[in-house]
Amino acid sequence: MSTEVVKTRTYGNWRQPRKAGLGPFGLVGTVGLFGGLVVVLLASMISIGAALIMAVIGAVALGPLAIRTPDGRNVYNMMAVRIGWSRRRANGSTTYVSGPLSARPGGRFRPPGMLSKVTMLEGLDPYGRRFGVLHHRYRNLYTIVLGCEPDGGSLVDEDQSDIWVAQWGDWLARLSHEPDLRGAAVVVETAPDPGTRLASEVLTRISPDAPPVAQQVMQEVVERYPDASSEMNTYVTLTYGLRSGTRRGSDEILTELALRIQGLISGLISAGGGAAAPLSAERIAEVVRVAYDPAVSADVNDIRAQHGGTGLEWNDAGPAAAVEKVDAYHHDSGVSRSWLLTLAPRGTVRSSVLRSLLDPAVGIRRKRVALLYRPIDPATSAKIVESDRRAAQFMANSTRGPIRARSMTEVAATEQTAAEEAAGAGLVEFSVVVTVTVESAEEIADANATMRNLLGASRLSMRPADRMQAAAFTCALPVGILPWEQTLIPREFQEAL
Repeated sequence: MSTEVVKTRTYGNWRQPRKAGLGPFGLVGTVGLFGGLVVVLLASMISIGAALIMAVIGAVALGPLAIRTPDGRNVYNMMAVRIGWSRRRANGSTTYVSGPLSARPGGRFRPPGMLSKVTMLEGLDPYGRRFGVLHHRYRNLYTIVLGCEPDGGSLVDEDQSDIWVAQWGDWLARLSHEPDLRGAAVVVETAPDPGTRLASEVLTRISPDAPPVAQQVMQEVVERYPDASSEMNTYVTLTYGLRSGTRRGSDEILTELALRIQGLISGLISAGGGAAAPLSAERIAEVVRVAYDPAVSADVNDIRAQHGGTGLEWNDAGPAAAVEKVDAYHHDSGVSRSWLLTLAPRGTVRSSVLRSLLDPAVGIRRKRVALLYRPIDPATSAKIVESDRRAAQFMANSTRGPIRARSMTEVAATEQTAAEEAAGAGLVEFSVVVTVTVESAEEIADANATMRNLLGASRLSMRPADRMQAAAFTCALPVGILPWEQTLIPREFQEAL
């Protein structure tokens, strides 16, 4: 008699990079702290009163840097969000109206906010497929969108799931070697199928020579089960930036991106992405149009099934009206609320950890889960890993008691990360944005309860994007908006805070 032990593969070991500096102050706060001590010592040579005044000023200025939320934001970060919201509300930027009767030039329905200055280009890849390219003119970035039909995890052996996860990790690692790549995103969009999509897929495939009983069965399936099906779309966006000091025309950019598409698609297919293909300019415009006005989803599917396309252009993909509020974003026929990742799951998880979050939710009109990735080049990855390892060892050697146990766990995690990076693994920063769209503001409370249940099952810690709902809604769209590329303050300085 022998007992076979089946070992389930788990994943994890993600961690936030430890910031340089003393405790929670960060690099800027640490420099300010030691500089303030020097100023106080110099002031004490004049008088005790002057030293006390300088100490109070330093405490008021540096104190907010020491108070942080679980996701690392300090008081200045939260104040900046509130001040930005107040300014937008004062100058009317929280309300958007477009169309022929609006004051917008051209009278078209251009997308609002961060998409207002985005233009659409279109080219042909080596296989003759049309692909759209979103040109972010204010950042000089170019985004291509790939549509995927993942195989899913149902009725799939665990060994096959492990292979897909490994191939996906390899695909992400290769992104760090992709020239000029600034970031990538995977957007999974789910919504109840109104029935038209099922009808167009089934009824158009019924052969007139089929037995009458078979035809009747298929028609009954379409009539009785339209609400039981769901629509799930997966998009992968890759955003590129021009190299400094180079000037290239749009034709040259399209040619270069066209040559990269097939290699990226091959990696997605091997990682379980199923049938993958680039999205045309018209298809990207349709996705954005439906996101802003979910009520037209059935019409878009019908027209595309009957005529092969809708003829929709990017300049008409936006909403007729949109209003941003503190806790929600109202746009045409929908009301959306977005959440931002604060902490990844602690410990190890299985490959199906996000399944409940990605599956369609009851009572939710449309849901998008966007996983944002920022690949780090190998040279920078080695520096980050070594810095984290030294910081973890220092904390383990300088602490005692119960805190030392956690410090030793940090040391083991950093050692494993260093070994994996030395073996060729890539280092990728990631985040998650979730947007839930309902029909009215009264349903927001139910959406909040649904999200709490989904986040509990997926072991993610997320917070509502209050006072940033419009920006978070845009980041969850498959249009290549990268949050770290949209800030006025350089990312390096923000990390030093």
